[in-house]
Amino acid sequence: MTTPIEDYAVLSNCRSAALVCAAGSVDWLCLPRYDSGSMFGALLGDESHGSWSLRPADPEARATRRYDGDTFVLVTRWETATGIADVYDAMPVDEGVEALVRRVVGVSGAVDFVSEVRLRFDYARAVPWVRQVGTGGSHAILAVAGPDAVILRGPRHIAVDTAHRGLWTTAAGESVDSVLAWGPSWQEPPATFDVEAALERTREWWAAWADRVQAAGSHAALVTRSLMVLRALTHSETGGIVAAATTSLPEAFGGSRNWDYRYVWLRDAALTLSAYIEHGYLDAAHRWRNWLLRAIAGDPADVQIMYGIAGERDLPERELTSLPGYGGASPVRIGNGAVDQYQADVIGEVMVALDAARRAGVAETSFSWGLQRALLAQSVQWFDRPDNSIWEMRGDPHFFTHSRAMVWAAFDRGIRAVEENGVDGDVETWRTLRDRVRADIDAHGVHADGWFTQHFDTDEVDASLLVLPQVGFCAYDDPRMLATVARMEQTLMPDGWLLRYRTTGVDGLSGDEHPFLACSFWLVGQYAHSGRRDDAEALMRRLTGAANDLGLLSEEYDPMTGRQAGNTPQALSHLALVGAADALEATAPR
Repeated sequence: MTTPIEDYAVLSNCRSAALVCAAGSVDWLCLPRYDSGSMFGALLGDESHGSWSLRPADPEARATRRYDGDTFVLVTRWETATGIADVYDAMPVDEGVEALVRRVVGVSGAVDFVSEVRLRFDYARAVPWVRQVGTGGSHAILAVAGPDAVILRGPRHIAVDTAHRGLWTTAAGESVDSVLAWGPSWQEPPATFDVEAALERTREWWAAWADRVQAAGSHAALVTRSLMVLRALTHSETGGIVAAATTSLPEAFGGSRNWDYRYVWLRDAALTLSAYIEHGYLDAAHRWRNWLLRAIAGDPADVQIMYGIAGERDLPERELTSLPGYGGASPVRIGNGAVDQYQADVIGEVMVALDAARRAGVAETSFSWGLQRALLAQSVQWFDRPDNSIWEMRGDPHFFTHSRAMVWAAFDRGIRAVEENGVDGDVETWRTLRDRVRADIDAHGVHADGWFTQHFDTDEVDASLLVLPQVGFCAYDDPRMLATVARMEQTLMPDGWLLRYRTTGVDGLSGDEHPFLACSFWLVGQYAHSGRRDDAEALMRRLTGAANDLGLLSEEYDPMTGRQAGNTPQALSHLALVGAADALEATAPR
């Protein structure tokens, strides 16, 4: 039976991530980076595609779980007929340590545990050679295939069919550690380390990071967890911010809308930067701006909408046959073909984020402003070019209204920088084009009945239009926005949750999808800022209720079944939650 997406917890060392289900199985792990080939791939198949189950032998054992405070150390309490034990799962944040720690601590009585490990490297395309390497009374197995090697130290594991199994009993007061560490296959196996010290450093690191969060109001805890998720998806060495920890979790169960999100979208990263700044993390602005400078260095005409974690440009989309897909949803994809699309809004998002950084006190440099001027020069060159939109439509390009508004925002922020901060730039050209794109939207992006349209050749609306007041293109209570919201409520909210758009062929894909969580969070902000406080709070309650027991959100939600859908945890969903909570706090009665 397929494990529900909302059943998964995420672990992170800010270089990669693991997904652990409530039944105690690690079903997704890629080391050493988020976008490495999986060694546990059961998430997109079954246990034969790689997993590590650690749980009591008692099939009737009951589990409850939590994070250990404001950390990504997962604590699962198992209660059995013979005793109680806790399992602590963590990925140590120490540099140079690419490992997963699973510590069993006896609480009362005694509990028999079973550990079952199936290692399958490279998306289950490589079954490793495994051998016992423990010496002097210690137990360890070493698994090697191609460039990858892992060593599992802890209780003795012996080969059983296609897995390695360990059995032991943990009594009250006892602690049993299992450590899986990755290293290149041509080097000596990763060295042992002090597990207790590593766990304590990991707890302290996360707690210290969370303690800096500036959040208030009734949703402060969810805001903190959401910002922590964004940090968990931010690579500690390169500064690249991935859109999600997974690939190919379906937008519609059994369908083919399955994409690889383990890369850095300029849009999502820019929005993350804005959220960091809003909540007191100015250092993140410096690091991400440096990542941006490295990633898009060269001819501005070659700027991409997305990059690899270290700024890699080559992300070809491929379909795998080694993994059958989540619940049989195929194909499973690695890479992402959207890398070759033109999405006109992206430069606007980057300019808006860098403007926010400047206003928050992040000093401009000749290099950083030179980057922005180059991006604006490219926007000038591409001004009359239709695009594939924020939603990465795979149909024909159009003049999408949201995209055009973000072109307006790009020029607007460039003008603002020159006029308010004394930098140099082609203000007259930018002002001319800013005013022209506004006139184009007024003439071609507004329906006769008063609402903004998805693009210039349709009467349809699109949830991305909710961003227009967020970037200052219009007011939240602009009659056109109010009409747009009313039209969305008529056509995009069949179950009280907001769809991105009606999938009537414009996206060039077959099948359908569930409501996109970020869009409904945007609607919360729109309601809050336009005087619909009760509607905003009611929608926020529904949306936060979609989070799992650990406060995690995927990309989409099926309100009919109460299931999360799409890749997880999803940065854009958590970003939008933060924005919605901020809007509610900003508009709260005083």
